[in-house]
Amino acid sequence: AAVCESPADINVALPGKLTSPGSNSLPSSLVSRPKATLISAGDSHTAALLEDGRCFIWGTFRDSHGPMGLNETGSQKLPVPILEGIPMTQIASGADHLVCLSSDGQVYTCGCAEQGQLGRVAEVFSNRGGRKGKNYLLTPQPVALGKGKKRVVIDSVWTGSYATFARAKDTGLIYVFGLNNYNQLGLPSQDARFQPEVSDGFKGHRWQSISCGQHHTLALDENGQVYSLGRKEYGRLGMGADAKDLGVPTPIPALQSQKCVDVTAGESVSLAVTESGMAFSWGMGTNGQLGLGHEDDVLEPTTIKGKQLENRLVFLASAGGQHTVLLAAEKSSTTAAPPAATQARTAAVANSSAD
Repeated sequence: AAVCESPADINVALPGKLTSPGSNSLPSSLVSRPKATLISAGDSHTAALLEDGRCFIWGTFRDSHGPMGLNETGSQKLPVPILEGIPMTQIASGADHLVCLSSDGQVYTCGCAEQGQLGRVAEVFSNRGGRKGKNYLLTPQPVALGKGKKRVVIDSVWTGSYATFARAKDTGLIYVFGLNNYNQLGLPSQDARFQPEVSDGFKGHRWQSISCGQHHTLALDENGQVYSLGRKEYGRLGMGADAKDLGVPTPIPALQSQKCVDVTAGESVSLAVTESGMAFSWGMGTNGQLGLGHEDDVLEPTTIKGKQLENRLVFLASAGGQHTVLLAAEKSSTTAAPPAATQARTAAVANSSAD
């Protein structure tokens, strides 16, 4: 499964071989065996999770001062391992941070910390690590979730450009940290959160998927309903011409008759995929990223149509900084989600049944 968090070129060559075009005319092999099962990409970094639980990363992280490097030796043009000896089950990339989830439900983070998105770095150390140094940010370390000796086991993680979301396995509570300037974390004050907090705004549902853009968030509940919160500009919330900024997840009226299976938020765009294989988009239309054949902003969910989709069903959508990717398959009487789509769709809940 490939996830496009920001503009970055990624290929997954069957059967699971990881490649990256870079400046080459043909993709070059990066990881041969075992197979790559999950990919995440930020503005300037890429990460791959292998089927044996190992995690590799390459590129660089950036902050307001420019490139930070990827580790103590700087940026990396080829994949380097991280968190060696700790099997991972999920990875997610923000614009300039990486979140990894271990098989025992522990969250690890690394990268830029300026907006609190690492969840383990106090604000005083968020500017390149302060007196602790830059490696304090670049070296993946665990995030403390829970009080005292009772650690909260996490079964799913999601990221926004500058934010992180983690779901507690036992309770379904959503822990959040990072940028909250438009209440996109579902928290009342608009201060950035440098330590994990339970978001009261997300209570009451067993959220199946969360996707956060620059200043807004989409959430998919256990019944296939889509919710939005955060900044209203450009129509990204899908609430129509009279939309207001929203501080808590709010159902999108135009999608209430649909059962959705996937949501994705780009910087200022939103998409949802229905159980029946339709894709809806809304938000900023610049660069044609909504797939609607024009560059106008769209204030409510609108069905994506076109020659390439006439005889296809959409299974997944992924929105980057200024582009969108759809995974679709030819219609037939026996059409089912491709294995890659099924795996990606269930990645967020794969650990919930693990011992």
